Amino acid sequence: MRVSKAQAQANREHIVETASVVFRERGFDGVGVADLMAAAGFTHGGFYKHFASKADLMAEASANSLAHSLANAEALSVKDFIDLYVSREHRDRRDTGCTMAALCGDAARQSGDLKSAFAEGIEHMLQTLGEKYPTGPDAAPGEARQKMIDLLARAVGAITLSRACPDDSALADEILAVCHGQMIESLSE
Repeated sequence: MRVSKAQAQANREHIVETASVVFRERGFDGVGVADLMAAAGFTHGGFYKHFASKADLMAEASANSLAHSLANAEALSVKDFIDLYVSREHRDRRDTGCTMAALCGDAARQSGDLKSAFAEGIEHMLQTLGEKYPTGPDAAPGEARQKMIDLLARAVGAITLSRACPDDSALADEILAVCHGQMIESLSE
């Protein structure tokens, strides 16, 4: 049975959305094409009708989930971003959490296309939140961006370190609490 172009596009979008969740849960190397397609409700054979390779899907799924993260961040102040991002709830939700915290380590070992998708997503996040970063009237040009790079790196690092600890670890919570407190304090500097 032939599928309409609209249905084929809807199927592709569903595969991308599903892959973005599964990749965040299990990493790029932790899931194969057959498992991704099964999670999306399709057969393995249909994969190559939509994508040239798993690497192409990884880049598209990452760009998609990074764009969703950005859309969510657009409505937040920098303080609200910190409160939401550096939290136990975010730490425990790999599947719906930030793509950067879930997959930056994996992305570092992947193709240029995937790295480009991450660089674009990171740049957009820096621009969006950098515009909201509180700086004084005497701030040097680019100061907000520099502070936002520092803050984003600390936020992603805090989640990554916390996730590396056992789920019930006191250290996992301590990392989040200390980093959250330091980041909030840095907003007033």
